[in-house]
Amino acid sequence: METLEWNNDMLVSALVLAVTFIAIFTEEIHKIHRVKCGMAGAAVMIVLGQSMGFYNPDQAVEAIDWNVVFLLGGMMTIVAIMIPTGGFQQMAYWAADFSKGRLFLLLALIGSLVTGLSLLLDNVTTVVIFGPLIILICQSLRVSPIPYLLAAALLSDTGGVATLVGDPPNLMIGSAFGIGFNTFLIHMGGMVLVAWLVVLVMLRTLFKEELAVTPHELDLTDREPLSDPKTWYGAMGVLGIMVIGFIMHNALHWEPWFVTALGLTALAFIGKDLDMEEAFAHTELALLMFFISLFIIVGGVEHSQFLEYLGTFIIPFVQEDLLVATLLLMWVAAFLSAAIDNIPFTAAMIPIIAGMETQGINVTPLFWGLAAGVGMGGNGTHIGSTANVFIVTISEKMAKDAGDPSLAITPGMWMRKGLPVMLVTLVTCTIIMWTFWDFYSVPIETTSAVVGEVMGGGP
Repeated sequence: METLEWNNDMLVSALVLAVTFIAIFTEEIHKIHRVKCGMAGAAVMIVLGQSMGFYNPDQAVEAIDWNVVFLLGGMMTIVAIMIPTGGFQQMAYWAADFSKGRLFLLLALIGSLVTGLSLLLDNVTTVVIFGPLIILICQSLRVSPIPYLLAAALLSDTGGVATLVGDPPNLMIGSAFGIGFNTFLIHMGGMVLVAWLVVLVMLRTLFKEELAVTPHELDLTDREPLSDPKTWYGAMGVLGIMVIGFIMHNALHWEPWFVTALGLTALAFIGKDLDMEEAFAHTELALLMFFISLFIIVGGVEHSQFLEYLGTFIIPFVQEDLLVATLLLMWVAAFLSAAIDNIPFTAAMIPIIAGMETQGINVTPLFWGLAAGVGMGGNGTHIGSTANVFIVTISEKMAKDAGDPSLAITPGMWMRKGLPVMLVTLVTCTIIMWTFWDFYSVPIETTSAVVGEVMGGGP
C-alpha cells in the first residue's frame, strides 16, 4: 500500500477539527454553546474545503449519517409520547422499591438493564429510552442523577462492544470482513464482560460520596396510576416489535431509522388523541444540529485523507510485530474515538486493513483491536459517542428546568469520570488480548468454521 504524503489539505482540515473541538471542550470558559461551535466549524470546513478543492457542500451532505439523525429524532419523539402516560413513573417506583435505598444496587440494576438492551440495540437508542427513566427515579428518591446518567452512558458504550449489532462500527467491521454474529460475540463477549465489571467497580469508587447518601423514603401509597394505560401498553408493544426489527434489520433490508419511523407511526395511531405538535416539540433539535455539524466536520477531515494518513503509520508495525501493532491500533483508535466520532475513523481504517489482507498479512487480530478501541474509547469524553452527547444534553435540560446548574454534566466532569474508565478498560482489554493472543490471532476463516461447527451449522 502506498503511503500518503502530508499536504496542505490535511493540515487545514486537521486545524479546523482541532480548533472546533478545543472550542467545544472549553465552552465553560468562553460561554459559547457547543452547538454554535460545531456549526461554525462545519461552515469553515466547507468553505475552506471547497476553496482548496478537497470538500464541497454536496460531499458535506453525503457525510451526514442521516440514519443516526433520524433514529435519534424518532426515538426522542417516542419517549416524549410515553412520558405523560405515567409508565416511566411506575417503573421508577419499581426500581426504587427493589433497591430498598441501596444506591449502588440501584446503579448496578440500571447499568445491567441498559447493558442488556445495548447488546441488541445501539447504545443511542438504549440511553434515549433509559435517560428519562433515570431522571424520574432520582427525582423520586431526591438523589443526584449524575452517577446514574453517567453509568448508563459508560456501561452502554462498553456493553455495545460485545455484539455485532451493539455499535455501528461493529457492523461496519463485520460487513467488511465477513464476521458473523456468533464469531463476533465469542471473541468480544468475554473481554467486554470483564471490562464491564471493571467499569461497575470503578463507578462505585468514583461516586463513593454520592452513593453514600440516604435517599428519600418513598410512600408507595401515594403512587399514581397510569394516566393513559392504552398509550403506555401500546408503546411497550411497539418497542418490543421495534427490538425485533432492529435485530433483523439486515435481513429485512431496513435501516434502523426506518424501523424507528414505523414504530413512531404505529404509536401515533395507537394514541389517537395525541398532540403530535407537543410530542415533536420535545425533540432536541439543538442536539441533532450538533451531530449534523460534527458529521460535516469529520467528513471534511476524511475527504482530505488525514485519517488515512494517520492510519498508514501502523503498517510498518504490522510487518514487524502483529501483537504490538494490534495493541497500538486499539489505543490509537480509542484516543481518536474520544475526540471524534468512531464511525469515520472505522471507515478510514477498514480499507487500510483490507489492503494489508491483500498482501497476505493476517489482519484478523486487527479487527478485534479496532472494535475494542473505538468502542471503549467513546467513554473518554462527552462527545466520544452519540449516547454520551444525549446524556449530557438531557442533564443540561434538567439543570435548566430545576434552576440548578450542578445537575448538568459538564465536559470537565465527564473527563474526570469517563477518562479514567476509558484508560482502565483499555488496560483490561490489553491484558486479555495479550494473554489470549493465540485465540485472537487465529485467522477469521478458521474461527468462523469452528464456530459454525459448534453452533451446529457447519462452517
